[in-house]
Parts: sequence; C-alpha cells; structure tokens
Amino acid sequence: MKTLLIPTDFNLASLNCIPGLVQRYAPEKVEVILVHMMKVTDNIGELLMLSRRSSEYRHISEDFYKACSQLKQQYADSINNIRIEFFYGSTVAVFKNFLEANEVDAIVMLENYDYRMLNKNSSEPALLANRSGYELVYTNCNEPASAKAIANQEDLIEEIA
Repeated sequence: MKTLLIPTDFNLASLNCIPGLVQRYAPEKVEVILVHMMKVTDNIGELLMLSRRSSEYRHISEDFYKACSQLKQQYADSINNIRIEFFYGSTVAVFKNFLEANEVDAIVMLENYDYRMLNKNSSEPALLANRSGYELVYTNCNEPASAKAIANQEDLIEEIA
C-alpha cells in the first residue's frame, strides 16, 4: 500500500487528482492524507489556544467531507482510507517527522493549482515539500487521467450538487 500526502485548502478541486492517482498506483491500494499546512505562531496568546485546534476544521465544508466519502466508496477496491490532517510547523525536520509518523511514501504536488490560505498561519505547501527529500509526484488536478475518471468525477459533482 502507498501512502500519499496531498496538500489541500479543502477546495473540491483539490480532490480531482485522486482518480488519476488511484489509476497510477493500481493495482496497489493507496491511503490518502489530505493535509493543510500551518505555521506555528510565536504569539503567546495563540500558543495557549493550540489545544483548541479544532477551530481549523470549520474551514472544511460538508461538501468536501461528502466528496471524500464518495471517493472512498467509488474506489473502495483501490483506496484504503482518506483522512484529513493539519500539519503545524515551519521546519523541514518537523515536517519530516510528520511524514515518517504517517508513513508517507510520496507527496503529491498539484500543478496549476493556487492554494488558498485559510488564515494568517497557513503556509505554502511547496516550501517544505520541496526540501523534505521525499518523492514528489506532480499531477494536474484540472486534468483527470482518463475518460473513465472524467465520467466518475462528473457523477461525483452531480451527486454533490
């Protein structure tokens, strides 16, 4: 099984790469970790509030959760799990620890995709990914890998809408 880390801003478009990745790694199963990267603040008041990290989850829409669930169902033979995480840190060493702890095999970088910053502590994922030393898999989230993937995504969009 391959574990793939996909940086996300929780926009539905960031999920478009999953059908192509499933096809790319078939017949091997994949585990997908959707992660948003956050810098750790140096503000003492904000540091004291870190225990309330769940506030970041308010940025994830119900449609995003539904789309993840539908992808898991649609590709049940190929996707072991899709989970959502937040990474808190700003150094390569901390990021590598996060990757090791989650047994990540590769980091998926979405080409032609503009990440939205959820708040002032959000960080650009390429900064740490490029320096991590991990395998980077580049994919275009706007171009699914096959006609079958396109048809599946159209069905997914209709179900969500």
